[in-house]
Amino acid sequence: MDVLHFDARFIRLDHHDGISRFSVELIKAVADKVKVVAIIHDPRQLEHLPSGIEYVLLNNPQSPLGFFIAKKLNKLGASHVFSPMQIMGTAGRKYKLVLTLHDLIYYRHKKPPQDLNFLVQLIWRSYHLSYWPQRLLLNRADAVATVSKTTKRLIEQHRLTKREVGVVYNAAPGEPASTARTMPKSRSLLYIGSFMPYKNVETLVKALGLLPRFELHLLSKIDKSRQADLEQLANGVGANVVFHSGVSDEEYAGLLKESFALVSASRDEGFGIPLVEAMQQGTPVVVSDLEIFHEVAGTAGKYFSPDQPEEFASRIAELEDAKLWAEASNQGLNQAKQFNWDSSANALLELFRKLG
Repeated sequence: MDVLHFDARFIRLDHHDGISRFSVELIKAVADKVKVVAIIHDPRQLEHLPSGIEYVLLNNPQSPLGFFIAKKLNKLGASHVFSPMQIMGTAGRKYKLVLTLHDLIYYRHKKPPQDLNFLVQLIWRSYHLSYWPQRLLLNRADAVATVSKTTKRLIEQHRLTKREVGVVYNAAPGEPASTARTMPKSRSLLYIGSFMPYKNVETLVKALGLLPRFELHLLSKIDKSRQADLEQLANGVGANVVFHSGVSDEEYAGLLKESFALVSASRDEGFGIPLVEAMQQGTPVVVSDLEIFHEVAGTAGKYFSPDQPEEFASRIAELEDAKLWAEASNQGLNQAKQFNWDSSANALLELFRKLG
């Protein structure tokens, strides 16, 4: 493979979501190994890409013109194309193509991302009512990438594609800490993520009523009515809860480095980037007992049933032993090493090498 055309059209201009950050970090790592041509739809997307990278300006992925993008790539002489999504048009393509399915969480929670236009939201919801549209999209590729072994298992379980499925792990930006931490004086517990019902933040709040020495810091943006509901719950159980309503990347990194643990009581997840981010800084993770969380955190994680606030409180109390806390910090640093963009780039390129 002489050149890889990388679909960078999902890079956001305002703030990164998961697909946007995945695109930015993976293209940087791949560009260190092979020649990359970025496919963009807005020149401002170049601000997030390596300086001087070659690019082609094509249509917005939400445009109907996306159905005809393959003919444009054929004219450009593309031989190998990667997209971090599965919706790229393929009619008439003459190149090797790898598409991506990150997770299957929207089949279980069908509410579409609210930043999409109304028509795309309607199509999104209809699309996730059955598996057959997914099969049609994925089988148009020569191979499929996904970000975890858990999702690969689910793809195979539901027979979503006849193509080979390769794991190109998601990872976290930034450099990991060089040494494990010692238990801090802080008793702050961090949660970052949405406040959708399946995220089950209520269990965390209830558990904090059993942990009077601790503070739960809810870092993400939250609407006023949802915050009012959680505040009422916190007052009822005597929980110390701090609402940040959004933090910058720098603020988040600083909080991670001084917090007692990162926590989640989610009943369902597609991956778990916050776990990797915490472990990279030597911060223990106390999370619900999910298959994907076990894959990400391994033996470094402390697990509990998402419906048992008392069990969560017990896991936190166990970490108040300074020796156990330091062990969890060290295990987290070691576990986080398997999630890095260099390895992910190698996995993607290996998938292409198998295609020839």
